Amino acid sequence: MNLLQIFHKYPDQEACIEHLENVRFEHQSYCPHCGSVNVQRKCDGDRIGRWNCHDCKSSFNVLSGTVMEKTRIPLQKWFLAIGLMVNAKKSMSSPQLARDLDLTQPTAWLMQKRIRAEMASKESSIKLQGIVEADETYVGGKPRKRNNRDDDDHKGKRGRGTSKTPVIGAVERGGKVVARVAADLSGKGVLKFIRESVDPAGSLLITDEYKSYNSVKKDYSHAVIKHAEEYACGDTHTNTIEGYWSLLKRAWYGSHHHYAQTPLYVAEAVWKYNHRHDENAFGTFLRGCFA
Repeated sequence: MNLLQIFHKYPDQEACIEHLENVRFEHQSYCPHCGSVNVQRKCDGDRIGRWNCHDCKSSFNVLSGTVMEKTRIPLQKWFLAIGLMVNAKKSMSSPQLARDLDLTQPTAWLMQKRIRAEMASKESSIKLQGIVEADETYVGGKPRKRNNRDDDDHKGKRGRGTSKTPVIGAVERGGKVVARVAADLSGKGVLKFIRESVDPAGSLLITDEYKSYNSVKKDYSHAVIKHAEEYACGDTHTNTIEGYWSLLKRAWYGSHHHYAQTPLYVAEAVWKYNHRHDENAFGTFLRGCFA
């Protein structure tokens, strides 16, 4: 769904609330606090969409317990922000979102933070299977030219051994990707990530020759492509995960230039990749938030 469609379909607060109630209370209205269905719509002057729970005696609305809870920002702007973010292949900076929606930059950043956190929560339980490529990368600025400063990035190194943020990932060919900031790229840390992300039954794990991946050999069928010699040998390659890294880094180079909370930006890139064939990613995101 594009911005014009969102703008015309949800022109005001009432239309947005009606849509969210249809998504969240599709089968039965209930209290988000206690789960009771003994609820009734509240007539409260200008306060639209309020409900009362007769069991826990609380008052709530359709936003309770969601990414938009207690917001004072018009819901149409939330809808437009979600539409902009899910459709922006290279992501979107908070100053740009602020200009587009007539918001302050801190407000736009807070909205993006909540949206990214929601994306992260929905992609945390993915299990890959089949031909799976695993790799790690490093996110951050290009190293400075060497000029004997104390803050040089490890003498101009660009990959392993830099002070950039390490990110580890795995992608199922033709399927989904899992990626996260890596606290530990030792054999133990790599094995923990692979066990959490890849189903060993019927899977072939393909990696480069980085020695930490040797830890997976006991649990997984493992093929290695030696990048010092070649980048592909038939179907043995890591080109798919390399392609995903390029998307992640294009967002850094083109839009953000700095990540204050790298895990959330990685989660955004994961969510977009996993919904790349979804013609209504906007609707999918809302259903994930409210269904």
